Amino acid sequence: MQDSQTSETPQKTIEETIVSGILSAKIRPGTRLSENQLATLFGVSRTRVREAMMRLETRGIVHVSPRRGWFVVEPSAEEAIAVYEARRVVEAGLLRSMRVLTDEGHKALDAHLNEEKGAMVAGDRQRLTYLMGDFHIRIAELSGNAIIVDILRDLTARTILISMLYQSEFHAAQSHDGHCRIFEAMRAGDFARAAELSIEHLDEVEMGLDLTARPDPLSELRSSLSLPPRTVSPTVRPKKPQLQRSN
Repeated sequence: MQDSQTSETPQKTIEETIVSGILSAKIRPGTRLSENQLATLFGVSRTRVREAMMRLETRGIVHVSPRRGWFVVEPSAEEAIAVYEARRVVEAGLLRSMRVLTDEGHKALDAHLNEEKGAMVAGDRQRLTYLMGDFHIRIAELSGNAIIVDILRDLTARTILISMLYQSEFHAAQSHDGHCRIFEAMRAGDFARAAELSIEHLDEVEMGLDLTARPDPLSELRSSLSLPPRTVSPTVRPKKPQLQRSN
């Protein structure tokens, strides 16, 4: 099959469409991504689709299963802990490096927080899921560093996959309040405090995860064979270093 677009454009479009679908919680962990179907949808060859999938694999978004195809990753409890640790390092470091919140940046974040309020009032959970992750990406965009934006977008996508596996309750108001506190510190020009608040916010979200609650994919077969329920070993969360306030 001949590609109907240039070689770079369809690959990038496939990648970003899949990542966007995850960021908005439309694509769930473990979703199978058929090369044939994607090739048809995007009007490209399977080779182009495979190249896009391989790039997503290096970004930690999908994995390939021999003779079965491509699947969206299902992060383990250990991977969930590692992803949150990475986000703390990236986001706190980013905020500490910032010096000023421009008028344009102020307006963008303020408008975003108003969108979060509107989605909470409307009870639009899917929209809220997207907005809660996008707040952090918006802050990264203020840095003007495209590499940091890409890193944080992928980490945020993996965080949303984690929440779909391990988060039994959706604490939108708590997350929104955390975003507001970060924004207020940024508006006051106290970026060291904003960094501390970002760590506290991510800690709160991570502690809301039940890392033993992952569904058993073999539950139906296990029940049919009258086998005992799967036992899950508790995941030990590593102790986090104490924060040092900046003077």
